[in-house]
Formats: sequence, C-alpha cells, structure tokens
Amino acid sequence: MNKKVIAVTGATGAQGGGLVRSIVEDRSGAFTARAITRKPNSDKARELARLGAEVIAADLDDESSLARAFSGAYGAFCVTNFWEHFSPEKELAQAKNLALAARQAGVKHVIWSTLEDTREKVPLSDARMPTLMQKYKVPHFDAKGEADAIFAELVPTTFVLTAFYWENFIYFGLGPRRVGDGLYDLVLPMGDAKLPAIAVEDIGHAAHAVFKSGTAEVGKRIGISGEQLTGTELAAAMSRALRREIRYRAVTAEAFRGFGFPGAEDIGNMFQYKHDFAAEYCAARDVAATRKLVPGMLTFAAWLERYGARIPLEA
Repeated sequence: MNKKVIAVTGATGAQGGGLVRSIVEDRSGAFTARAITRKPNSDKARELARLGAEVIAADLDDESSLARAFSGAYGAFCVTNFWEHFSPEKELAQAKNLALAARQAGVKHVIWSTLEDTREKVPLSDARMPTLMQKYKVPHFDAKGEADAIFAELVPTTFVLTAFYWENFIYFGLGPRRVGDGLYDLVLPMGDAKLPAIAVEDIGHAAHAVFKSGTAEVGKRIGISGEQLTGTELAAAMSRALRREIRYRAVTAEAFRGFGFPGAEDIGNMFQYKHDFAAEYCAARDVAATRKLVPGMLTFAAWLERYGARIPLEA
C-alpha cells in the first residue's frame, strides 16, 4: 500500500511530536510520517525513527532545506517556536520560508498551527494593554496571526488555532507554587474567565484528523480545546488528583507581567487577552467540535491521572 507522506516540522517538539506519534501509531492509516528536525541525531529524533517515522534534517531559517524536506510530501504540518528565540520577526520569516517551501514542493495540503493576531481587537494605540517590542500586544500570538495571510496566498492551508497546553503546568513554570505546609497556589491572571486548554498529544490527533478529512478542509479555521475551565476548577481538579491543597489565586495581568521571568510581559498580555475576550476566544475553540475530531480526547481530569505526577511540587 502506497501511503501519502505528511512532513512534520517541529517533530521533536510538543505539537509536531504529537502528530508524528499519532500517524505512526495508526498502522493501517493512509499516511506515513516524515519528521523534520535540525538535529536528526538527537535522542528525540532517534526515538521517532524507532517508532517508524522517516527523519529528515532541515532548518526553518533555510527555505531550500525545507523544500527538500517537503519534496514528495502530500501534506505538511507547519509550526514555529517563538520561545526558542523570542523574536516575532524571526517567526514571521520562518513562516514565510515554510509556505514558500511547501509551494515549491507542490504540497497539496498544509496545516498552519496558528493563533489570533490580538492587534485586531487591541490596537497598538489601546492603552488597556502595554505595547511590546514597539509593534505587538501579544508577540507570540501576533506573529502567527500575521503569517496567516502568507499561507493563504501561497499554499492550500487549513488554519488550526491551538489552545493553552496543560503541559505548561509541567514544563513552563506555570504549575502550583508552595505557599505553606502542604498548601499551594495556582496563580493565573484569568479572574473568573474560562481557560480553553488541551493535551499536546490531542493537538497531534486533531491535526491527523484534519489531514484525514482531506482538502475539503482547506481555507477553514479550526479551533481546538479539550476543556474550558476556570482557575478555581483547575485548582480543584489538581487538588483531587495530586492530593494536595491547591487554591486558585487570581492576580491582575499587570501583576503577572511584573513577575520577571523571560516572556512574563508577553504571557501576561496573553492571559489578559483571553480574559477580556473570553466569550469569543472560547467560542473559537469549541470542545464538542474538537471531540468530533478526536473522540478519545483527554479531559483535564484524565490528563491529570495520566501525567499529573510530573507537575513539579515542592515538598
């Protein structure tokens, strides 16, 4: 059986890795995974090869290497990693390289992992939220949103709007903070608003489902989330799963921006955007529609049962 190749950028990262695993686990499926990475000899890349993926070296800063990596592929999953360099300009340049390479290779279906350009609702002149880097409100959102037009112009693209990863509680330093003997605070600037979120593996399953649906999905914007919970609900679920007293402590976006870690201003603005435009942001990431794509999608409680022990908690 001749299988169609799906070329996956960010293959050793969260989203791309989830898609590669979803494809290789579907032994009787129509696709085979081509994992694209700068470091084909890394442990993560070797593990993907062991699972059955073809591993190819390419660099998002090098359009010609991407075109070679995309050659012969039916589909391409395109994602950029702002947190690797903190540069929206670099992210935009990489997005253009991806789109141009996909066009050159004749890719029939591209998925662009994107987010909203927050400046459409909060213009730079709006003082409710500080402008960052002179040109952005939420840099890691805005550059992706701005790149949508590049993909729409150059290649047949489905735009998948992702959501907060629950894995951020493990790897991004957003987990509960110890404030007393056996007492922890989950600190988020979300007030009472719901936070759409998802397991990274389900982003991969959702992207796989979109490729299965075929080019009928080209031109569509598909938002995904596994569950939409308030900070209070998140903390209560963590308390039950981790057997700790975890309270939700809402702070202002301004206070969060002042926490001082790399990217704190960007993340603070992001949470403010999600809070201030909660109804529209949540509606764009419908849980029921996502579950149609991924019937076995994890709830937060199920994610905690599987991965909660990895959330770092001080003794």
